[in-house]
Amino acid sequence: MKEVDMKNFWAWGLVLAMSSTLADEVTAGRAKADVACALCHGLLGVASLPSAPNLAGQPAIYVSEQLKNYRSGKRANEVMSVIAKPLTDTEIMQLAAWYSAIKVTVEMP
Repeated sequence: MKEVDMKNFWAWGLVLAMSSTLADEVTAGRAKADVACALCHGLLGVASLPSAPNLAGQPAIYVSEQLKNYRSGKRANEVMSVIAKPLTDTEIMQLAAWYSAIKVTVEMP
């Protein structure tokens, strides 16, 4: 193969591998969210309690940082501090992938 073709081959392989990994993260995140988060934040990240924020469509970096802050005690909330404490970095990454993967649309009234 030509050098350019090989670069394209490796680039597409990397894209496919990353897509597969992201899909796995989203699936694992949804499973964790169904157990740990859905009661307050809803099955699809739209809060069922007025005091809980919507998580659907939030950027992964935001969800990840906030969960890490709750886990460390840097950010405090009676419920979230308990929920986030046992989460691993992998679980936080998976939850962030799930909530950021949810597409949110807005319509004019």
